[in-house]
Amino acid sequence: MLLHVTHETRYDYSPPVETAQHLAHLKPRITASQRLVSHTLSIVPPPAQRNEVPDLYGNTRAFFALDTTHDDLVVTAESVVETFEPVLATSIARLLPWETVRERFRYAKGARFDAASDFVFPSPYVPRHDDFATYARPSFAAGVATFDAALDLTRRIYRDFAYDAQSTEINTPAVEALAQRKGVCQDFAHIMIGCFRSLGLPARYVSGYLLTQPPPGKPRLIGADASHAWVSVYLPGEDGPGDWSDFDPTNGRQPGEDYVTLAIGRDYSDVSPIRGVLHGGARHTLDVGVTVRPLSELQSAQNQSQSQTQSQPPMQPQAQSQSQSQSQSQSQSQFQSQSQNQFQSEPTYQFQQGSRF
Repeated sequence: MLLHVTHETRYDYSPPVETAQHLAHLKPRITASQRLVSHTLSIVPPPAQRNEVPDLYGNTRAFFALDTTHDDLVVTAESVVETFEPVLATSIARLLPWETVRERFRYAKGARFDAASDFVFPSPYVPRHDDFATYARPSFAAGVATFDAALDLTRRIYRDFAYDAQSTEINTPAVEALAQRKGVCQDFAHIMIGCFRSLGLPARYVSGYLLTQPPPGKPRLIGADASHAWVSVYLPGEDGPGDWSDFDPTNGRQPGEDYVTLAIGRDYSDVSPIRGVLHGGARHTLDVGVTVRPLSELQSAQNQSQSQTQSQPPMQPQAQSQSQSQSQSQSQSQFQSQSQNQFQSEPTYQFQQGSRF
């Protein structure tokens, strides 16, 4: 599939921000099941500095800094991704019992290092807790293959938990979401990761997007989609390295070509879409709009828009002049209002994007 993704984030600050530095994970990865066709990242107001570098896990991390006073920030990522149905690597020993996999990740002097070990240990959003192991046990009977246990756990979380965007916040502990049996994609991914790690098995957090379908006969609502999150489980080879396989507990299935992978990490804290350090802007409001649609659908909409524009009569000079005059008047009024309402600088503070998905 060729998918077009637009992810727009808007912050409105009060009082204005004087200086800011931000990190963003908004560029889709290149993987065995997806190819990045194009990507642009638009930032308004324009930053004084910006660059892109890979992080520890191979995600593209964009850094940008603003050194002028601003009362809003709009970051728009636009990507075209070609996706394919994921296929398990031939190196994977799919029938390997989960106990055997666990033993490979126990520390032993002189043992061969496996990079997946990074995802066995606790992380900021996924601490060790006995409640995770207790919930996981029914899926991990003796001798069950890791893949089969992961699929069973995925389906159990889907059945046992209610999707409720009002039940948790961005910093709600995963063990709390586990206890109340409700939450959002982020919570379900953290819970599943906690279950695996509690048993000594590696699992990582995946952020991305999912193509959703509008109701029959209804148009797709622009900006009405959301970011998504799921889990990647490590399946080793018979005698060596293997590969990762993805599972989506929110939807009780494995991701297919309708998914777009954005970034991977130990948990949400490694891959939050935008985070930053601000000087000023003690209060802010956040608005996030995501649209995922087939590229052909976007091209059809653009052609229709161009056709309608060409069929409209040109604007009369007098009306155009009047419109420009009104616009200039409004701009001057807004500038005067801002000049008359200067704020004292606020202390520096850190934040992470608080969108819930």
